[in-house]
Amino acid sequence: MRRRLSGMMAAIALAVVLMVPELGFAAETDAHGVDGRQLGLIWAAPFVGILLSIALGPLLAPHFWEHHYGKIAAGWALAFLLPFAAVFGLTMAMQQLLHTLLLEYIPFIVLIFALFTVAGGIVVRGAFSGTPGSNTAILAVGAAAASWMGTTGASMVLIRPLIQANRWRRNAVHVFVFFIFLVSNMGGLLTPLGDPPLFLGFLLGVDFTWTLTRLIPHWLVMIVPLLAIFYVLDTIRIRGDGAPPTVPPTPLGLGGGINVVLLLAVIAATLMSANWRPGMGVSVMHIDVALQNIVRDVLLIAIALLSYRLTPAEAHEANEFSFGPIKEVAKLFIGIFITIAPVIAMLAAGREGALSGLVALSTQADGSPSNAMYFWLTGFLSSFLDNAPTYLVFFQLAGGDPARLMGELATTLAAISCGAVFMGANSYIGNAPNFMVKAVCESRGIRMPSFFGYCAWAVVFLVPLYAVVTWLFFLR
Repeated sequence: MRRRLSGMMAAIALAVVLMVPELGFAAETDAHGVDGRQLGLIWAAPFVGILLSIALGPLLAPHFWEHHYGKIAAGWALAFLLPFAAVFGLTMAMQQLLHTLLLEYIPFIVLIFALFTVAGGIVVRGAFSGTPGSNTAILAVGAAAASWMGTTGASMVLIRPLIQANRWRRNAVHVFVFFIFLVSNMGGLLTPLGDPPLFLGFLLGVDFTWTLTRLIPHWLVMIVPLLAIFYVLDTIRIRGDGAPPTVPPTPLGLGGGINVVLLLAVIAATLMSANWRPGMGVSVMHIDVALQNIVRDVLLIAIALLSYRLTPAEAHEANEFSFGPIKEVAKLFIGIFITIAPVIAMLAAGREGALSGLVALSTQADGSPSNAMYFWLTGFLSSFLDNAPTYLVFFQLAGGDPARLMGELATTLAAISCGAVFMGANSYIGNAPNFMVKAVCESRGIRMPSFFGYCAWAVVFLVPLYAVVTWLFFLR
């Protein structure tokens, strides 16, 4: 335990060191990112490389990948940073790295770390038998909870009891694939707490209740059919597993209850950063980090440490809790965040960037937005890029005025929101909880589909529903 805590404190110390080399105060967060107008498609090569490594590494060299994936991610990050420094200068490269770390990666990983640690101390008890009815009920509860405790929080609370309930089954991989679909992605559509893109929209001025009042029909069109499809599929596949074991009656309950309070504290700290704006911050090489975001991240780290300290040992043992999954996410996603920067910059450059062809598809001949294309383009890019900056790019492309987007362009904002949240389910890297669920399952001996295998599941079961969503909501 001391070793784990010392490792966590070292990570905190590193974050502090990164954040205080220069002092200064600024009114708002400033961004010194890559100018996408200066970049050609060759700058996307490191990002493509890390995607292919994540997809092919576990298939072609599983033992090597397991021991060296962090070094591989670092190698692709350097494959972007070193040429960038050579072309644009060391100062620009350092600014780009700090911009990515301070404004994107550290807030992302701190929030994920806090939710992972707190949720990992909550033990859900009950008579879960791994039958179609029991599994469908867990998926339904998770999909409903994801909008209020975040897709990461809901995923980490419910994946362990779902694994335990299905240990006796030989044909249960689909259970965890649909769990990623429903709990780690689709369920988070209804509030800004559910998924990072929606929280980003909230920070930009979208009303907290807008998604809840506007997007329930879109949510239902995905959730209800997926639950029905899952129930039928699970009923078919359980026939080869034999009779379910007898599960003694056990009342529903929670262990590690202090973490329920701490989960509310995580939500409160996150909301605080959106509503408290003191107009101060810290500047590091002209990268301005707002004070409210520093306070939020410090609070989240403190909450995570408090959770780890106060959670009873038996609760962690019941969940077989370890920091392995979050370490894997942290190592791989820092490479993704660094190498994704030029791709996002090219998209943000709009018609002046190397990806202008994609951007042009979102506008109709009369200049009005093509809502169907906003849905599919935001979604397709969210499948393989981080869905939060992808949401931001298309939010700005649609005008960036929250009042107008909630009013006359409400369908466009709905298309962007649904694309980012729904299609994050298309690959393991589309949304951080996807990779975490995969890592937790594999740590319990469950053989999850390969990168491309998982994508095939998404094509079969999700793409037809995306077509229905398009026809019902975005072709008018």
